[in-house]
Amino acid sequence: MDTKKDISVEIELNTMLQHPLKRRVRRWLTAKQLYESLRPLFHVTYLHGLTSFYICSDSKTGRRDIKKSWFGYLNGIAHIVAYSVCYTLTIRNNCESVASYFFRSRITYFGDLMQIVSGFIGVTVIYLTAIIPNHRLEQCLQKFHTMDLQLHSVGIKIMYSKVLRYSYAVMISMMLVNFGFSWGTFAVLYSSRVQPTWALHFTFMIQHTVIAIAITMFSCFTYLVEMRFVMVNKVLKNLAHQWDTRSIKAVQKQRSLQCLDSFSMYTIVTKDPAEIIQESMEIHQLICEAAATANKYFTYQLLTIISIAFLIIVFDAYYVLETLLGKSKRESKFKTVEFVTFFSCQMILYLIAIVSIVEGSNRAIKKSEKTGAIVHSLLNKTKSAEVREKLQQFSMQLMHLKINFTAAGLFNIDRTLYFTISGALTTYLIILLQFTSNSPSSENGSGFDCCEAYHNMTNHTV
Repeated sequence: MDTKKDISVEIELNTMLQHPLKRRVRRWLTAKQLYESLRPLFHVTYLHGLTSFYICSDSKTGRRDIKKSWFGYLNGIAHIVAYSVCYTLTIRNNCESVASYFFRSRITYFGDLMQIVSGFIGVTVIYLTAIIPNHRLEQCLQKFHTMDLQLHSVGIKIMYSKVLRYSYAVMISMMLVNFGFSWGTFAVLYSSRVQPTWALHFTFMIQHTVIAIAITMFSCFTYLVEMRFVMVNKVLKNLAHQWDTRSIKAVQKQRSLQCLDSFSMYTIVTKDPAEIIQESMEIHQLICEAAATANKYFTYQLLTIISIAFLIIVFDAYYVLETLLGKSKRESKFKTVEFVTFFSCQMILYLIAIVSIVEGSNRAIKKSEKTGAIVHSLLNKTKSAEVREKLQQFSMQLMHLKINFTAAGLFNIDRTLYFTISGALTTYLIILLQFTSNSPSSENGSGFDCCEAYHNMTNHTV
């Protein structure tokens, strides 16, 4: 009997402990406001010095809002200074890089130096372009908040928990990939009795972390644009569905359908079709303005990330091909499998970065293109002159207001970028492989260390 009582008491205690845990997990995964859904993302960017503000909560009303802080600016400057010092130390330490421990030759020295310089410039540009134009990020969030209020007026209740869970998923996946790659890289180095300096540890980790956070921010904002285009399209499709099922004369006041999708929930609202189309036009304009503001904020960050990724992919692909084709007689502590695995994984890591940027942009653009087809299908169905005039205005607006994401206006960020990168990658690989085949064979075996030669010259003169 005593044992049964003990078991029942333990079960009751476990259930009592589980309920607070479930409530806490549910609270972490649910959001009722726009700022609340982005709160974890901006906490991460604030701690890493990429934004000068964070999302705070009013203790009285429970409303979330942006709060600026001088610590955000100082934190960003401190990160840039620490990063600059560590990069200077790696250059003074015989141009130290992770790749240099695996392979050293004329081309690899040039590639390492280019990666060091581009990494330093890239991270600095990402920090500066993230901190200085913070007002654009705030304007973009304010536009999203305004359009959400208008979407609510046409009967749409936005499911912010989807945005919160999406941001969690992107952040966790990016961090896991970066942690796995960094841990595997340094594990291979230490297993071969190679001791990288603490400066190399810092620069290697912070470069990948900053790029991952910037990509996460861009992915979340393109997701916000995408889901609002989906909502506008749902409103227009709902209108078309009602016109298919009943006569336009019998429906002077429209009632939205009770349905549920992945982004929003429709509630019953009574409005005139012309009024619904007018509000949809205003929401569409706000979405395009928010996308344009987001593009201005992220444009130089995207150019920097794609440039760094392309440079690293080119040299990593060259190292792997040169080794597999047997054109290099390298002297290294590492096996061929470890060598090829490291550079292949690094290449895949930056390919994932490019794909994440391109696919996020492409999804938002594709959703925006569907609006035109829905508007013209409504034009073919309507019999009201007032509604037809509103739809023609909407059609003109769609012709002049289109969203696109660019890298500082140099090229569009869509799936055509895959073809451009593939063509450029093939060209540069052919040039590098021809340069290797035409170079003297002695240089391939012994390698060439410009930094070491420079230090030897200075030591002899002293």
